[in-house]
Amino acid sequence: MKKNKEIDLLMLLVRLVTRGSWILVFGGLLALIYIPYADSINSMFDPPPPQLTGSYASAADMDPDKVVDGIHVASGMKYDDNFMIVRAACTSCHSAKLVTQNRATREGWKQMIRWMQATQGLHDLGKDEGKILDYLAKNYAPEDVGRRKSLDQDVIEWYTLKLE
Repeated sequence: MKKNKEIDLLMLLVRLVTRGSWILVFGGLLALIYIPYADSINSMFDPPPPQLTGSYASAADMDPDKVVDGIHVASGMKYDDNFMIVRAACTSCHSAKLVTQNRATREGWKQMIRWMQATQGLHDLGKDEGKILDYLAKNYAPEDVGRRKSLDQDVIEWYTLKLE
């Protein structure tokens, strides 16, 4: 009876070693495969490099002061004498897109500035306020484009579609 237990124990040890050997062999094979290709395998998990978009064709073209056809390329804002003052005042708090997508009269821009000062913490623009308002009113004034005029309902001769 005692011999059977010893044989069983020996068989159990052989199975454990055999299984353990396969694990070691498998691990060794993985290491042999991984080591020569470690750089390419690791690079699969690296974040992709930033893609250049917009008017930039390459990193060499990223001139922060580049102006093309009267548009400051980096900000998308119209370029004129007061551009630098406006860019400094506006883009220190928000994107230039917030300026370029809006249209207002001089008074409308002034009201927006007052709202930003009252609710958003915009500082007093001092002597630059006039130049900023001149720039905004000149370059981002309301345009007469967009939706067509509403139809005059009284002039149109309407008909009723009759279904059979």
